[in-house]
Formats: sequence, structure tokens, C-alpha cells
Amino acid sequence: MKIELQRVNNAFHFEAKNENKKTINIDASPTIGGNDNGFRPMELLLAGLGGCSGIDILHILKKQKIEVEDFVIKIEDSRKNEQPAIFETIKVLFEVKGDVDEAKLKRAINLSMEKYCSVTRILEKSATIEYSYKLNS
Repeated sequence: MKIELQRVNNAFHFEAKNENKKTINIDASPTIGGNDNGFRPMELLLAGLGGCSGIDILHILKKQKIEVEDFVIKIEDSRKNEQPAIFETIKVLFEVKGDVDEAKLKRAINLSMEKYCSVTRILEKSATIEYSYKLNS
């Protein structure tokens, strides 16, 4: 895996590009001189957690021939009030809609969050990760 970041402006805006030429914009907060032209680095970590676990969960359910109509992942964090301001707690809510067996959904979520999701495994070394789900609500 290779990622390249190219500075876009004279402030803090970068464009990150992967080997397949897909891009993500990264920028700093206006409070330090950024222009809000992209995700902040810590937001990318949370997005990575959501993407990693979401892919795992959908993949597990798909193998069981369970089709999900809608899937939203909401993530909130709290960070330490010292430098570095690392994550202290990360709360993940999986909102799933469809004809989904609740026991299978719960098992898929647990497998992702406790075994398969690499991002979760990394972040849990420094933060408490709590997760829950809502089915058809």
C-alpha cells in the first residue's frame, strides 16, 4: 500500500492519492489557518474505522445471503484535553434497515469489531471503543 500527499495551497490543504489514483482532501481547521477544504486527520481515522467495520459487516451478511436495504454508521469521539489530543472514547452506532435477522446482525457486528476490523484493533490500543446498533428503527 502506498499513499502520496501533495500540498494543494499555501496553507494546510493536501490531496492524498492512493495507488489506484483515488483521492481524499485533507485540511486544517480555519482556527489555525486552514481553509476547511477536506477531512482533518483525526476525522480520517474515524472514517477509516466506520469504513472498515461497515465493509466487514456487509461482507459477513452478504455471505449469509442477507440483503441490507440501508446502512448508516454514526461515530462520535471524545479526546484527551492534553497534547497529543488522542481519542479517549469512540462510540459507534450501526443503523441497519432491512429484512435482517437480529442475531446474525449482532454476530456480524461483534466479529467485525472484536476480530476482523484492523482499524478498530489499532485504535482500541489507546481508546475505549463502544458500539451499538439499531435495527429497523
